[in-house]
Amino acid sequence: MNVLLLSTYELGRQPFGLASPAAWLRREGARVTCLDLSRQRLAEEAVRSADLIAFYVPMHTATRLAARASETVRRLNPNAHLCFYGLYAPVNESYLRGLGAGTILGGEFEQGLVDLLRRLRKGGRAASGNGQSRRARGQPEPLISLARQNFLVPDRSDLPPLARYAQLHLGNGRQRTVGYVEASRGCKHLCRHCPIVPVYEGKFRIVQRAVVLEDIRRQVAAGAEHITFGDPDFFNGVGHAVALVRALHDEHPALTYDVTIKIEHLLKHAEHLQTLRETGCLFVTSAVESVDDGVLARLDKGHTRGDFIEVVRRFREVGLTLSPTFVAFMPWTTLPGYLELLRVLAELELVENVAPIQLAIRLLIPAGSKLLELSEMQEMVGEFDPAALSYHWQHRDPRVDRLRRSEERRVGKECRSRWSP
Repeated sequence: MNVLLLSTYELGRQPFGLASPAAWLRREGARVTCLDLSRQRLAEEAVRSADLIAFYVPMHTATRLAARASETVRRLNPNAHLCFYGLYAPVNESYLRGLGAGTILGGEFEQGLVDLLRRLRKGGRAASGNGQSRRARGQPEPLISLARQNFLVPDRSDLPPLARYAQLHLGNGRQRTVGYVEASRGCKHLCRHCPIVPVYEGKFRIVQRAVVLEDIRRQVAAGAEHITFGDPDFFNGVGHAVALVRALHDEHPALTYDVTIKIEHLLKHAEHLQTLRETGCLFVTSAVESVDDGVLARLDKGHTRGDFIEVVRRFREVGLTLSPTFVAFMPWTTLPGYLELLRVLAELELVENVAPIQLAIRLLIPAGSKLLELSEMQEMVGEFDPAALSYHWQHRDPRVDRLRRSEERRVGKECRSRWSP
């Protein structure tokens, strides 16, 4: 059986979400073609010859691009079974089924894709899955599976080379080729604005250490000089994480890496900051979101403004670089509050650590968002827009919306100026 796996967008990274299921499906004897549409054209022959076409949708932008591409796919091959899998698939089930999806898979999706392959081969609808899974109407595979999996080493053999993906720029014209791995999925926390929460509901799943290390080993052989760990929070399983980077550094002492960790975990596990630095961590990304304690409480972020400032201090002591991210425009953003964010970043000497787009990001409220549990939020939001994959909302102070639009234009102009030839 011919299987076509498609990725539309993954922040300039070589998609783990194609390479991992490709290994599982090839082990089942499927003829798998992987296409990353952020780097490759849609190969019409691959579409026409496919029996199963599956779009990987790990985030909002990827899902919107996949929805657009699915129209071409359906036109070229209306008889193929269409599947969407990844974080944004189950929460947008109705919309994606309207695009022709026969199967929707969220959470730990590799086994679900294998079960789907087996079902299509038989031409039947035999049930699969387990009691931990949430089922979908019209398909025997679980809509969301949180089953623990024994992962296979991802098969990246037919993906574009790493040199075609985002590079790490170190200044003075130096850059490093970047590989990408995942050591865990999901998250132990329930931040209200996070799209992971409606799917994983406070659970996370480990990718076995030997699998991660072999994946890195192969990417290093393919030219990787730096590794990005794509875990939503690298310290969800801190024992797993620390053992992993120690083993990584022992085998590849010149290799650098970056991770994403909550402010809360950076404080709770501060004894491991030195380990990160000593094993080659160049920077840590952390979703700070706001410096307003009232806003942080509404988001249920698990940290305060003071915690953020303390983490900055500890990073300076250890010699690590913190790369904070923000949602600058929310229903609770005020003009004085926005100025206060800028003041704090300047005072903490973090301006160079914050990407300009972070100062223009507007809160997205996707389907299933826990933000809708807030009574004040229910009064602010409008109708859900399936095509936009989000609820409409408008700030009560029109000056804040004007500022946001102005910042978007400024950032767009700066990016075009910086990256245009």
